Amino acid sequence: MASDSIATGQQVVTRFAPSPTGFLHIGGARTALFNWLFARHHGGKALLRIEDTDAKRSTQDAIDKILEGLDWLGLDYDEAPVFQSQRADRHRAVALALLEGGHAYKCFASSEELETMRAEQRAAKQPMRYDGRWRDRDPGEAPEGAPYTVRLKTPAAGETAIDDAVQGRVTVQNVEIDDYILLRADGNPTYMLAVVVDDHDMGVTHVIRGDDHLNNAFRQLPIYHAMDAIEGGWPQPVYAHVPLIHGADGAKLSKRHGAVGVEAYRDEEGVLPEALFNYLLRLGWGHGDREEITRDEAVELFDLAGVGKSASRFDIKKLQNLNGHYIREADDARLAALVAERIGPEADLELLTRAMPVLKPRAKHLGELAEGAAFLFAVRPLAITDKAASLLDADGRERLGAVSAALRAENDWTIETLEATTKALAERLDIGLGKLAQPMRAALTGTTTSPGIFDVLVLLGKDEALARIDAQAADPAGTADNG
Repeated sequence: MASDSIATGQQVVTRFAPSPTGFLHIGGARTALFNWLFARHHGGKALLRIEDTDAKRSTQDAIDKILEGLDWLGLDYDEAPVFQSQRADRHRAVALALLEGGHAYKCFASSEELETMRAEQRAAKQPMRYDGRWRDRDPGEAPEGAPYTVRLKTPAAGETAIDDAVQGRVTVQNVEIDDYILLRADGNPTYMLAVVVDDHDMGVTHVIRGDDHLNNAFRQLPIYHAMDAIEGGWPQPVYAHVPLIHGADGAKLSKRHGAVGVEAYRDEEGVLPEALFNYLLRLGWGHGDREEITRDEAVELFDLAGVGKSASRFDIKKLQNLNGHYIREADDARLAALVAERIGPEADLELLTRAMPVLKPRAKHLGELAEGAAFLFAVRPLAITDKAASLLDADGRERLGAVSAALRAENDWTIETLEATTKALAERLDIGLGKLAQPMRAALTGTTTSPGIFDVLVLLGKDEALARIDAQAADPAGTADNG
């Protein structure tokens, strides 16, 4: 494993550079997290660059969603975002410097010529790459006014090696890297050029990104080397290429595996940001056997040596279990506010806050919390599930009548008193407590699952609780017939 290669006195600078063509992908979120943690761990700078050079696919909505997702995860940046599209003049200037310095050249090959070249390569089952036909030709041979691209002169022989901080030493034969385009015929710079120029100008020391970009590193290094020869001060960054995230089936994570955008985990899956932060941290990085790691601990512990070389598999059940842990740890008022958004205007924040201690122990996501709290705001007559209705037969209704009489006489509406009163009633009737609690739960919540029945009684209050019990004891909807 290669080291982080941090020179003495060097300030670490990392960057997250998403393309705003859609939501913040879960893989991108992990890349952002690793960059942020590495910078914070070393007391360096974490920067953000929006790579919006694809004008047709980049949208303001996507930019907003990316920024919102990063903010939700708690990833803050030390400078305002850099927008790549605003730096085209600088990218062009570097391309022209490479051209003037003899490290790039004008290519006058037409699109028809290039397509013929590719067709011949396909027919011969050769690698598809530019054949360098204008590399050593005199530009004067081209027709006057003919359009041209500017191509980088990549090394034609030998090999290039990268000591990657995650992958270790990786070597590529230079013949495999063709002379790619820096400036298109319309004068617009390419992504490959823009990335290098922006990383240099932003002072990026460590490029931490998905390993699908590993080949790009070998294409980008010649620009660093050429510009360093021209003007100096273009050191290559430390590369760390992180394996991609796969679905449970081992294939690259995609929409067919379910939600892949951060916003979907927040809005649809009901995941807390600290849970997703922790889960993404452990998805490809480890510190012993620890699963639950706080933000502060993550900053203290994170290093690139802990990043594995193999792809990680996204496991929604593990995320939900971790989310359940953070729900149990979360502030009740905060949870109540999040759940209220899911319930609607009828939600009572004060009541929800009081209910959280009994709702959250069994919940794995905010949706379950909202479902568990729904009985608090149900309007009589309650909707009764079929399973609950089966408990409201003649015996169940008779027992509810006895419960109502016993509880109505109770002035101390507390869990301890209500439990004692109900247990005493069960003893008098010579039945188990469950024979009372089950029809009570059905009458009070309309379901067969809920927090403890005495918690339910206290949360609903004496008047509402007795009204619900009486409504089912009287069987106005004919539940006994349904049962």
